Amino acid sequence: MTETTVRARANYRVRGSALTGRNWLNTGGKQLDLADLRGKIVILDFWTFCCINCLHVLDELRPLEEQHSDVLVTVGVHSPKFEHEADPVALAAAVERYDIHHPVLDDPELTTWQAYTARAWPTLVVIDPEGYIVAHLSGEGHAAGLGSLVEELVAEHEAKGTLHRGDGPYVPAESTAGDLKFPGKLLALPETGTFLVGDTGHHRLVELEADLVTVRRTIGSGTKGFLDGPATDAQFNEPQGVALLPAELAVEVGYDVVVADSVNHRLRGVTLATGEVRTLAGNGTQRLLDAGNHTKTGRQENAHEVGVESETPRLTETQLGTDSLNLSLSSPWDVLYSTVLDRVVIAMAGTHQIFGYDPRTHAVEVLAGTGLEGLLDGDASAAWFAQSSGLAEDADGTIWIADSETSSVRQLSFVEVDGRPRMQVRTPVGTGLFDFGFRDGDADQARLQHPLGVTALPDGSVAIADTYNGAVRRYDPATRQVSTLLRGLSEPSDVLVDMTPVADGGDPLLIVVETNRHQLVRVPLPKEALAVDEGASQTLRPTSPMSAGPVALTVRFTAPKGQKLDDRWGDPTQLKISASPESLLLSGGGTSTGLTRELVLSAEAGEGVLHITARAASCDGEPGGAIPDHAACHLYQQDWGIPVTVAGDGDTQLTLDLRGLD
Repeated sequence: MTETTVRARANYRVRGSALTGRNWLNTGGKQLDLADLRGKIVILDFWTFCCINCLHVLDELRPLEEQHSDVLVTVGVHSPKFEHEADPVALAAAVERYDIHHPVLDDPELTTWQAYTARAWPTLVVIDPEGYIVAHLSGEGHAAGLGSLVEELVAEHEAKGTLHRGDGPYVPAESTAGDLKFPGKLLALPETGTFLVGDTGHHRLVELEADLVTVRRTIGSGTKGFLDGPATDAQFNEPQGVALLPAELAVEVGYDVVVADSVNHRLRGVTLATGEVRTLAGNGTQRLLDAGNHTKTGRQENAHEVGVESETPRLTETQLGTDSLNLSLSSPWDVLYSTVLDRVVIAMAGTHQIFGYDPRTHAVEVLAGTGLEGLLDGDASAAWFAQSSGLAEDADGTIWIADSETSSVRQLSFVEVDGRPRMQVRTPVGTGLFDFGFRDGDADQARLQHPLGVTALPDGSVAIADTYNGAVRRYDPATRQVSTLLRGLSEPSDVLVDMTPVADGGDPLLIVVETNRHQLVRVPLPKEALAVDEGASQTLRPTSPMSAGPVALTVRFTAPKGQKLDDRWGDPTQLKISASPESLLLSGGGTSTGLTRELVLSAEAGEGVLHITARAASCDGEPGGAIPDHAACHLYQQDWGIPVTVAGDGDTQLTLDLRGLD
């Protein structure tokens, strides 16, 4: 590890830039500036409400905000990725949905984002009571380090007389919820003709009568938390997907419904007869990717390129064991019982993977996805996903996936290659992490915007909850055409086919979970779909002009006070680098130790995205001393997608902050 890896607070000081945006939320209408916060320690949290990592950071910061409420002010700087996220009404709903109890600056033009040189969601910038920047941090897992830094700043500025204790500028907004609050996913219960909905904002499940309005019962106390037991006592934390097990299997295992308890990072089981809740999988600790669980070389062996050599990283270990209660999961968002696999399939949004859970043996496995964020098809062990959030199974057993951050619909299918069964991933609609829009027509040109739900229709097509376009879209595999069934909805997050009218000679209906209106709506399937073309877009983040090479990449990391780098088994830092397109990166890719790397880019490629993952491990202990036995250890990780253009006069250095102190 080189000396440039770690950098302590510098002798010079940089004053924080102005907080500039369209409006402020959670301030009672007051427009704040940095001068209003003088005397407080300020954490600027650059976030966007589509980003699962940003949601993790919101939860990490809550205890810190409560502990230091009289000296610390968190300011959420909302810097949108998608066009819909720039809508102020949608932002206000997100602030309520995620229980944000601090001021939020609406930064739709990324003005403050650029002023503070943010490059990734989430980014945290710490400003001291005198208005000077003291730290840049990227990614998740910084709570412990922030805690020690805040305590250090409190002591320093209390001694100087520059710390002002007292209430901060937060003013709560009025709730817009009713019986439901930002519902997520929906399940039909055929035996009773009722529907079970994840009442995400109320941290419970609600069983609704067929009218979709009358509450038959609730499961869960409505208190955010984690507790097994009777329906009246059990606790969830933002439950999302719900899946019904086959009747015979339910009798065998003793529960009927599997719940994706997203913020608890657990799978829960519910017995419908009693409402009893149990935990099936997950220890409550958020799962981080194991970068060692990949090999770089191998044969792609997919249905299209049998035997072709691939440089794509792929999983080498997919079986995670049967001790399911002691395994870590990461923001499970939807669940589905697969008739082909005879197990529960999980959209593991936090690690960009598809997991499986066997209710009989409790075995947990990775079905698809390396954990790298992006869009890559082929063999399931080499595929890339990005915050998969919705699952559905069609009549053939193919699993359809709403892959939200790539604004795409993916397929997980089962084929035979060289006499062996293989799971394959392909993308019928969608092109990549930064491509979105509202366009119907041929699937190659069609665009979605952050879809969260998908369901199979009776005619073999699929309906898509195109969340940020406020629409339900349809994809027909037979014609490869995309059309629009409904629009004008408020963030639809799930869609379900209601077959109830068929028994009386009627037509199937659609039930849509309209999240931001806190309701479920039943609508007819249109006889003729709309054809919409409002264009295709890309996320407009500033690109970084880079020289073809060599480019010196440095990721700054300083262990928090009271911690030291865990070098007992060698260098505890790691970089993983790839590019889209692959031709952009001539050398410097792959995974190796250290936080510095020399990159050579292709002038012919012209532009693209560098995918950079940095990790560092530290443990409690003082620099220069030994790490005590049984010391608590901490893993820091961040993924960046850096848009670059290759130019002759471009930069020859690229510096990123995993945990940089100024």
